[in-house]
Amino acid sequence: MAKSRLKKRGPRPPMQARPQTTGRGGMQQQVMQLQEEMLKTQESLKDETVTATSGGGAVAVVVNGHQEVLSLTIDPAAVDPDDVEMLQDMVLAAVNEALERSRALAAERMNTLTGGLNLNIPGLL
Repeated sequence: MAKSRLKKRGPRPPMQARPQTTGRGGMQQQVMQLQEEMLKTQESLKDETVTATSGGGAVAVVVNGHQEVLSLTIDPAAVDPDDVEMLQDMVLAAVNEALERSRALAAERMNTLTGGLNLNIPGLL
């Protein structure tokens, strides 16, 4: 019979505990840094804008990252005194779309900081 060439291993050395890099104080500091970054991001959203149109571009709305309507433009050709309801519908559609885009922009910016975590914990951020 052939001899086995496998060597028997000796006992394994004891597992070493990994040093903790973030204790309670480290975690608190990370949360504080995240809060600062989130505040800066929220402030910068005021300068970012999104635009939405309706009626083939007859109505255009510009909204910033704070969901504030900055401008509303209506093509004079879209103004029909006999069909005010159509104009109202176009304005509402454009405003709602712009607000939705603004919320999506804000969520995207915040997700880059939080890695997509839902940090909706009162008092945390």
